[in-house]
Amino acid sequence: MKIALIIENSQAAKSAIVHDALNAVAVPLGHEVFHYGMYTPEDKASLTYIMNGLLTGILLNSGAADFVVTGCGTGTGSMLAANAMPGVFCGLIIDPTDAFLFGQINDGNAIAMPYAKGFGWAAELNLQDVYRKLFEGERGLGYPKERAEIMRKNRGILKDLKAVTCHDMLTVLKNVDQDLLKATIAGEKFQEYFFANATDAGIRDYIKGLVGTKALENA
Repeated sequence: MKIALIIENSQAAKSAIVHDALNAVAVPLGHEVFHYGMYTPEDKASLTYIMNGLLTGILLNSGAADFVVTGCGTGTGSMLAANAMPGVFCGLIIDPTDAFLFGQINDGNAIAMPYAKGFGWAAELNLQDVYRKLFEGERGLGYPKERAEIMRKNRGILKDLKAVTCHDMLTVLKNVDQDLLKATIAGEKFQEYFFANATDAGIRDYIKGLVGTKALENA
């Protein structure tokens, strides 16, 4: 599984802590982690929680990522922004129990975590425990088990509902504020990771048109 990590500007100083915790769990399980930034508070490309949501939509809908780990001070802003995107089902995850239940009941494709609120001693251990509950074993089995079938049915209904209420991602990209979009994809490693992994031709081509000849040469 391709896991994308996105950190917003207010929490960029904790980027290495979050990245290390995610790698410690995901890599031994055979997953790949792609850190799209921010990397430090001094990065030229600054991501707000709104950009986190837009970038989550781009990565998941293009096939560049299978799962996104993001967050902000409380996690709520990034969660709301991510869920505004088509095809994104993002949970607000605070502890391992949240992660387990989200994985088993909702089986979403993104999480948002608080990296300021409640981020104290042993925070990195909580991160690792959360990631284990998300990425170890099979997700979507239901909890409690006797409700597994209705949960599976409800996930399908929610997916169909979102498809009706949201534009497709390419339409979103064409209609969103283009300066916001360009700022969202301005990260140091965005082009390297995105063009190596994205599979949706329409989204790839539109992003190529925004970033210019460098992408055309490397993609």
